[in-house]
Amino acid sequence: MYFKNKYFNSITKHLFDYSFAFLIFLLIFIPALLIYLLFKVFFKSEIIFRQTRVGKDGKRFTIYKFRTMKINAESEKHKYLKLNEANGPVFKIKNDPRFTNFGKYLSYTGLDELPQIINVLKGEMSIVGPRPLPDHEYLKLRKKYRTRNFVKPGITSLWVVSGSHRLSFEKWMSLDMEYIKGANLLLDLKIILETILIPLKTVIGFFFK
Repeated sequence: MYFKNKYFNSITKHLFDYSFAFLIFLLIFIPALLIYLLFKVFFKSEIIFRQTRVGKDGKRFTIYKFRTMKINAESEKHKYLKLNEANGPVFKIKNDPRFTNFGKYLSYTGLDELPQIINVLKGEMSIVGPRPLPDHEYLKLRKKYRTRNFVKPGITSLWVVSGSHRLSFEKWMSLDMEYIKGANLLLDLKIILETILIPLKTVIGFFFK
């Protein structure tokens, strides 16, 4: 069974998660605080988006993200259901009209996920692991995919670095299963490095079009 991989309950995994999360927290605290104050002063809006997600063993928790969409994005979702580009129980539109201009960049590069460092420090998430789904999407998962919730969800994953925006739902789930089966510290480090390169490649591509 996938969930018998002892790495997920090892001291190595826990120490790595907390140490890495604490280091990143120290590095981004001042810039994140400045961004937060700018949003409050100039945009009169809350920069942190909160949503209930399903974590390890089906436990619900509040996930934190930088806001990428309009304040009323959730209430407008029903207007765009016909535009859904994802198969399976998830809802995704590459050029979602609810994105703000800056939010579109944050989402594409994955920088909107940085506040989840707090979730790692709270013990709700790992740095690397299957991405957590909202409750209504989790409840529609086929039984064979529920094994992905025997481990802590992650800020980044094998799916993220494999081209998440263009992969089918079935491929997403198979990558999660592949990671859970063979996860180890070296694989986590490889995924983190590739995750860091995503926004760097985006910035380089912007200046050297």
